[in-house]
Amino acid sequence: MVMQRFACLSGDTKKAIFLVCLAVGVVGVSYGSLAMAYGFPLWLPLVLSVFVLAGASEFMFIGIVASGGHPLAAAAAGLLVNARHIPFGVAVRELVGRRAAAVLGSHIMNDESVVFGLAQATHEQRKAAFWLCGLGVALVWPLGALIGSAIGTLLPSPEAIGLDAVFPAILLALVIPALKNRTTLIRATSGAAISLAAVPFAPVGLPVLLSLLGVVMRKK
Repeated sequence: MVMQRFACLSGDTKKAIFLVCLAVGVVGVSYGSLAMAYGFPLWLPLVLSVFVLAGASEFMFIGIVASGGHPLAAAAAGLLVNARHIPFGVAVRELVGRRAAAVLGSHIMNDESVVFGLAQATHEQRKAAFWLCGLGVALVWPLGALIGSAIGTLLPSPEAIGLDAVFPAILLALVIPALKNRTTLIRATSGAAISLAAVPFAPVGLPVLLSLLGVVMRKK
């Protein structure tokens, strides 16, 4: 029954979702190994990866705590980074399901599932892509964190071997075709410029939110 719901998706869409989930798993390995390198107990990255399920916030949390910051401050920074989920929730409110299903649907809502969900042509395809990607990420992210935690003591610094760059590189590759549209290109580059300009002055996480100002830019 579950497979039948995903049958409406094209082979290319399923392949793209698989590749993104694979990238998430690789970054999860980096996350788990980094947490162990910082001296966190094994259970912490596992619990966060299952119940928080938000990579950027989790990376930020362990980074702030490892550098001496208070856990509450780290959690607040993570919430700020994930403030983008508020408009996400509005955009995919018809895809997350109803009643009990809505709880799980909201939990698996992330950048990837939202992008794939909204990119499809029909409501059936949008819902199928949202759930396939969301469930995939919910599976491979904790699995990657577990693998990374288990072998973290055997790996060099994740930054040294480039694991931390894999996920952003794949997302960039997915975004590039959309930049052929001039208006999209102007808004994306404007948002990036605003975010970069704010980095030296704004608290961690706020520059990303400020980049949303790029959407008001218009082609002249």
